[in-house]
Amino acid sequence: MGVDLDAFRELLAPEGRRALAQAVDLVAAGAEPVAAVTALRRTYSPALTSAALTQATLRRRAEAKFGAHAAAMYFTPHGLEQATRAEVAAHRARRIAALGSQSAIATEAGPGTGPRVLDVCCGIGGDLVALARAGCPVDAVDLDPLTAEVARANAAALGLSSPGPPSPGLPAPVRVRTADAADCDPRGYDLMFADPARRSARGRVFDPMAYSPAWPAVLELVARAPAACVKVAPGIPYEFIPDGAEAEWVSYKGEVKEAAIWTGTGTEGRRATLLPSGATLTPTGAEVAAGPVGRYLYEPDGAAIRAHLVAEVAEIVKGHLLDPRIAYITGDHAVVTEWAACYEITDVMSFSLKRLRAALRERGIGNVTIKKRGSAVDIERLRKDLRLSGAKSAVIALTRIEDRPYALLCRPAKIP
Repeated sequence: MGVDLDAFRELLAPEGRRALAQAVDLVAAGAEPVAAVTALRRTYSPALTSAALTQATLRRRAEAKFGAHAAAMYFTPHGLEQATRAEVAAHRARRIAALGSQSAIATEAGPGTGPRVLDVCCGIGGDLVALARAGCPVDAVDLDPLTAEVARANAAALGLSSPGPPSPGLPAPVRVRTADAADCDPRGYDLMFADPARRSARGRVFDPMAYSPAWPAVLELVARAPAACVKVAPGIPYEFIPDGAEAEWVSYKGEVKEAAIWTGTGTEGRRATLLPSGATLTPTGAEVAAGPVGRYLYEPDGAAIRAHLVAEVAEIVKGHLLDPRIAYITGDHAVVTEWAACYEITDVMSFSLKRLRAALRERGIGNVTIKKRGSAVDIERLRKDLRLSGAKSAVIALTRIEDRPYALLCRPAKIP
């Protein structure tokens, strides 16, 4: 199933809305695809049936990113895949909105409103929605006419497309049009936000030079903007980060979601941010050495690892590294911190399948969580080869210490 521009516009008409409402009910009821198509085709055209069922399915999937708002929004498959999670977009929008109040960026919109933002490559509009709700007037563009139409529909569905000047305390208006990011001039705005496409027909794109627009074109736009925020993949190589910029990695409930590069905002360097708490970590100059295995094992949050802030986490937990090249921290102190998961180490052994299997059987362990850093072991194959049985649980951390493979048996630490 799919949707084209004409079918999507038909979906926004009264008949299309009725078709979509029925499709949503069918998907919610768990109807089989053939049965759902048959039911809708009794009343609606094949194109409208396909468009309605596609949107109903995408709305169901979008609940993980957009919560209750997904029920009123519209999506494309690629647009939903790349769209920013609502909590992450809100965090970034708050940062952008705060720039105006700090006078780091001059705004022409008047008191009580955020900086004017040019959102290039706006996708289905997840970020422009967050920006408008934070009080930032937004002009948004996307090269794909269907995607721009979807973003425009989302702004309207969420009450963000009203004309007129911004009003303090109310969402700021947004405008969406079809345009090439390369043809935009960010100089007339307070800040440019860019989310270059990172998907192709073959799937995700990890090389910034294969983004759309490609990285040189993005940097050209950034250079002309008074300030900018560029959303990038968490694994962006450090050499692509411009001098004088701040790179921020954001983790939501323990999972790294994305990175953003900030320029012209008065900050630079590296930053890790945890959501939903909003805690941030920046370099302190801390240094950390490797040492012997202690009583506890700490697994730093992925945002801290990506931001090269493992030494700062080690400082927080009063620990040291197991190996200088691997982001596992150990120590004898049980410290509560949201920057790392803490496990109590019960056994340390050189890794071998036979030895590990025997140890688990001896302890009656039939359920394991397997983690690894610096290990080439296939986790799923290992899980099968262990042939587990027993009522107890454990955490297995596979790693290397001084180039030798080790298995650490652990349990979640009980911290007072």
